[in-house]
Amino acid sequence: MPILSIKNLTMAFGGLAALTNINITVEKDELVGLIGPNGAGKTTIFNLLTGIYTPTQGVIEYQQNGSTRTINKLKPHVISSLGIARTFQNIRLFKDLTVLDNIRISIHKNVNYGVMPAFFKLPRVYSEEREILGKSNEILEIFGLESKKYELAKNLPYGEQRRLEIARALATNPSLLLLDEPAAGMNPNETSMLTDLIKWIWKEYGLTILLIEHDMSVVMKICERIYVLDYGMLIAEGTPEEIRTNKRVIQAYLGGELQNDA
Repeated sequence: MPILSIKNLTMAFGGLAALTNINITVEKDELVGLIGPNGAGKTTIFNLLTGIYTPTQGVIEYQQNGSTRTINKLKPHVISSLGIARTFQNIRLFKDLTVLDNIRISIHKNVNYGVMPAFFKLPRVYSEEREILGKSNEILEIFGLESKKYELAKNLPYGEQRRLEIARALATNPSLLLLDEPAAGMNPNETSMLTDLIKWIWKEYGLTILLIEHDMSVVMKICERIYVLDYGMLIAEGTPEEIRTNKRVIQAYLGGELQNDA
């Protein structure tokens, strides 16, 4: 049973159709790519998956603990609580908070104590807070940010802000991770390191990942399957090798044969 099923999804803004009859399935533990030119509708799909938009037509189904739930009319915080996390094309950190606090806030959505225990400062509150701090430090170490934990997020170099945003999403303990152009703005060395990191956390944490990315070296190296969008419609789906040699994909918008950078 797929962890994610998108069925006949259509999104229109006024009279303009941003997406038309999109069908995508992502199996549990897959790493799937979603590519296409600017304006193809990729981020719109992520906004629909996370409750920012409500689709004009179609159904989004998410499988959790053996049961399937329709999520296309749920609020973003409810969708997050089900185990779906995302990053953004434009970095959206809590820039005036420390690196550590950015992670702690994400983990806090899973705390078990309520308002009254926190108000009276019961022992279990301190116990959970110590656990949260330990998990935060562990995640920061994985992402190479432990030494920067007391710095404000806005003071990090661009590449480290990108890593922090992925770390923050991972801290919510998701089952499905949506990465929106994580390598955007990175130099080749940063991109290579990030690619290896994404592949490692995918395997280490047993995640399902749906990845939007313009850098073909990233997509071709780590994705098992790839969906291709153009003008809000799916024009191809297949393995990296099938997409690399797909004439419609090449002719539509890639401007020539894809290079094998894997």
